[in-house]
Amino acid sequence: MKKLFVSVIALLATVSLSAQDLTALFNEAVDSYQNKDFAAAAAKFEQVIDDGMDSEEAASLVATAKKTLPICYQSLGTRAAGQKNFDEAIANLTKGAELAELYDDAKRQATINGILAKVYQVQGGTAFNYKDYAVAAEIFAKGYEANPDNTAMALNLAMSYCELGEYSKGMEIYEAIAAKTHPKYAEDAAKAKEMIAFYTNNQVAKMQAENDFDGIIAMADGMLAQNPENALAQNVRLQAYANKKDYAKVIELGEAAAEAQVEEADKSLMYYLLGAAYNAKDMKPQAIAAFKKVTAGAAAENAKAALAELSK
Repeated sequence: MKKLFVSVIALLATVSLSAQDLTALFNEAVDSYQNKDFAAAAAKFEQVIDDGMDSEEAASLVATAKKTLPICYQSLGTRAAGQKNFDEAIANLTKGAELAELYDDAKRQATINGILAKVYQVQGGTAFNYKDYAVAAEIFAKGYEANPDNTAMALNLAMSYCELGEYSKGMEIYEAIAAKTHPKYAEDAAKAKEMIAFYTNNQVAKMQAENDFDGIIAMADGMLAQNPENALAQNVRLQAYANKKDYAKVIELGEAAAEAQVEEADKSLMYYLLGAAYNAKDMKPQAIAAFKKVTAGAAAENAKAALAELSK
């Protein structure tokens, strides 16, 4: 019994010494952190976590180390970014975000990812300004993955895709920006809607010149899959069906397309196309009713002429 008792005492002494060592190491890590030697602090906090993981006595030290370690990498990343060492900044911030996720600190992870996205935004800005959209898109895409709420960068990413001819990718991002409702995104959301119209009209004009009406319809269907209330997509799709002389489809979709429009001129154009489709199908009463709803824009005079002809 005496021998066993001595062994137990020796074991307890070993555990106590280990805890003391961890405490000393933890204090060294704190000193390094307070002196802004974040690399040294990170190394020591990592050792505290590794060596104290299975020790109940070190649980509070390990918990604090886990909370502080991502901040060390955040600080290293921010410092490197300030020195324009973007690769180093990205490596440290990425590790910080990964550690925050590993240690279930969602708030810290979001903070670091926000900084990471801004680093990518700055890094890709030079290529974007020189219209090197391929390089810009590659960099901005990484930033967008880190923080899709960085709408200023997202706008540049969407534009880069569109300028590269990757229209669908650009539209997906523009639509995501346009869908944001918080007031702080209002300006960027409005810009996204403006650019959706710009690039869509360009795309439509190109396909119209090639008589690729099916391509326009497919493009519009893709946009509507992203946002079923997309008025512009309904507008260009109805025009494409009208150009194809697919009057049954115009009749099927016309009323909904007209109701979706915000501008009176656009609404009137939809009703004019609907009236023309009814007229082509010898559905005179319906044609007259549709033409009477054409009140604005370039289609108004044509609708008046059509009504006059139908009244004979």
